Amino acid sequence: MLRLYILCPHLGGPMRTRSLTIALALCIGCSGGKPAKSAAAGDSLTERQRDSILARSRIPGASGVGSAMRAADSASARIRATDSVSP
Repeated sequence: MLRLYILCPHLGGPMRTRSLTIALALCIGCSGGKPAKSAAAGDSLTERQRDSILARSRIPGASGVGSAMRAADSASARIRATDSVSP
């Protein structure tokens, strides 16, 4: 059985159009604001500190973060050592 509002597209008329326009304007007006990165900008921890905390946690796979940090540290130390060698 077809509903009455499907059979009569002009049901509601200008009032329905006006209320839909107002609802759309409210949605657009409320969607503006601070970008998502603004919350992270106030964070006092560096990325390394957050990764270190994560590596010490008991979350499954967190030890992989610690291993990756150690590998990155050793690679950085190796690069610094080769850069400091004079030709």
